[in-house]
Amino acid sequence: MDPTMSLPLAQWAVFFSFLSAILPLLFLRRPYLLVRIAFLFLGIAGIASAWAGATALLTNHVEQIILPLGLPWLHVFLRTDPLSGFFLFIVGLITFIIACYGPAYVRAHIGGPCPIGCLTFFTGLFAGGMMLVLLAADAYSFMIAWEFMSVASYFLVAYQHDQAENRSAAFIYLLMAVVGGAFILLAFGVLAGFCGSFSFAAMAAAQVSPAWSTIAFLLAFIGFGMKAGIVPLHVWLPLAHPVAPSHISALMSGVMLKVAIYGFIRFVYGLLGGIQWQWGVLVLLTGAASAVLGVLYALMQHDLKRLLAYHSVENIGIIYIGLGLSMIFQATGHMEIAALALIAALYHCLNHAVFKSLLFLGAGDVLQQSHQHDMEKMGGLIRIMPVTAVCFLVGCISISALPPFNGFVSEWLTFQAALQGTVLRSGILNAMIPVASAILALTGALAAACFVKVYGVIFLGRPRSLQAAGTQETSFGMRFAQILLALCCLIFGLFPTWVVHAINVIPARLLGVGLSKVADNGWLWLAPVSKQTASYGAIPVLIGLLVSWFIVFIFLHDPRQDNRIRIAPAWDCGFGPLTPRMQYTSSAFAMPIRRVFSFVWSIFEKIEPARQGKGPRYSLQITDWVWLIIYLPLGKLILKLAERTSRIQGGNLRVYLSYSFFTLLFLLWVIV
Repeated sequence: MDPTMSLPLAQWAVFFSFLSAILPLLFLRRPYLLVRIAFLFLGIAGIASAWAGATALLTNHVEQIILPLGLPWLHVFLRTDPLSGFFLFIVGLITFIIACYGPAYVRAHIGGPCPIGCLTFFTGLFAGGMMLVLLAADAYSFMIAWEFMSVASYFLVAYQHDQAENRSAAFIYLLMAVVGGAFILLAFGVLAGFCGSFSFAAMAAAQVSPAWSTIAFLLAFIGFGMKAGIVPLHVWLPLAHPVAPSHISALMSGVMLKVAIYGFIRFVYGLLGGIQWQWGVLVLLTGAASAVLGVLYALMQHDLKRLLAYHSVENIGIIYIGLGLSMIFQATGHMEIAALALIAALYHCLNHAVFKSLLFLGAGDVLQQSHQHDMEKMGGLIRIMPVTAVCFLVGCISISALPPFNGFVSEWLTFQAALQGTVLRSGILNAMIPVASAILALTGALAAACFVKVYGVIFLGRPRSLQAAGTQETSFGMRFAQILLALCCLIFGLFPTWVVHAINVIPARLLGVGLSKVADNGWLWLAPVSKQTASYGAIPVLIGLLVSWFIVFIFLHDPRQDNRIRIAPAWDCGFGPLTPRMQYTSSAFAMPIRRVFSFVWSIFEKIEPARQGKGPRYSLQITDWVWLIIYLPLGKLILKLAERTSRIQGGNLRVYLSYSFFTLLFLLWVIV
């Protein structure tokens, strides 16, 4: 593996991403050929990006070039290192799998009201923009790539713009993206003011006062957090993800949110330095709140993709818990524990990208075949779509953090870092970290309950509508993409020692210290702290599970008994034949949790009695308090201010000239 190939490969990845957007436009009159060419080049871009990222990560090599582009005094700096390489691998892996999934999925949109060329064009630009963000080594090129990524994803969210709901979601997403970008620009501006340069190397070497460092941190925390979807900046996620095409939802949730995490890590660990423990407390508390509120919001949803969007809030919260622990331990001088927490956060970035993309692709299969977003109208799909059902089950187990799949490992590592909180001398921190750990444990339990509901309502039981009964298994390409992701969930869960060993070079560069005891018991057992403290062996756990299942199977299926299948009417308790209305619904499953945590939402519940031969009607409306308390009043205030400001537009030319004249006098007075 040639270490000098990482940056050229990454550049080729960007080139093929843009080529996948532009070249197919030559075939607008042949949409089927257009789709094939677009996703072919996108797949090549994904392979090149993953290869470049793996090369930079595994060789621990840093490479940088300066391109004479942009303004005369602002050139473009491109750089690959282990941190950007790790995220380039994530972007490339998911992009390649999306390229396998996309052709069959996108064919359903051919001939529809929205041109297919727009979808493939902005998909290529979106993927290329994310790669450029990871390659940028100066604030100028970073912000251009960041806005490029945001604008391209806006057009993808607004792709089906014939529906008012989609236009509204796209507008809110673009508004949040613009505001977040402004905060990031201000954060870079603070550092540029101390070093007089926009390059990351100059910013990292600048001597910034603690007060200005805190200001820059808060600006970056808000800006990158808005794109990542932390509470209370998450409101765009449940609006944008359900309306975007499913493969775009997988790219946005599985990849774009990780690009925001990369930006935050790069800014805080790479540029700021001198991390203060108060910053870590803020990140830890925000992560804990995002994790538990995200999963509680998800439990109340009926729309499958909206539910998955809220689970992105939950998993971003788990990543922020790991980052907060890392910052606290680094600020207090416990560098190896800080490295462990950072590795846990990075590992969960990889895991979430894989299993969330798998779930969104599975949701795309279900929605395309059933033409239903409401889970209450699905059911019984396991018999009709067995491959999708098995892959979706792997994603459900992974996101629920159950062994032996990958989601368990990263959350287990986060717990291992939190359990080392006893080394801290601060009583406040010693009390806060166990509370965050308890919230993380509660989040895992609620996530498992949520996906028991999701899988049971969608795939088990009997179809609840004619559309669900008329579904069929999807094409090979869509199934192949899900099988690849399901295998990744298993591989990253079975071989965590290898993954941690590869990621270990990142904290070694950012913190100066990595984990020294990852494989004290060999590659089979992961021992992040020491083999005496805790260790985890995924393969022995898998063997134990298989043996247990085999014993239970033998116990329940005695070969001496008559196991021939006998067909007979099911016992109906005397109420007549079974119907889908007798099945447990999504609302009924979540009702006990809704009663316990009723203070989290604004709940409107109404029961209308039977009238004129119609049965009773039950309606339930659950609204996010964050939207009601923060965003609706803020929106009304802005509209009022805009209405009052509009009064200065009198239409009189003399008045406008007076505005210009007095503004000019004021500026001359200030400057002189």
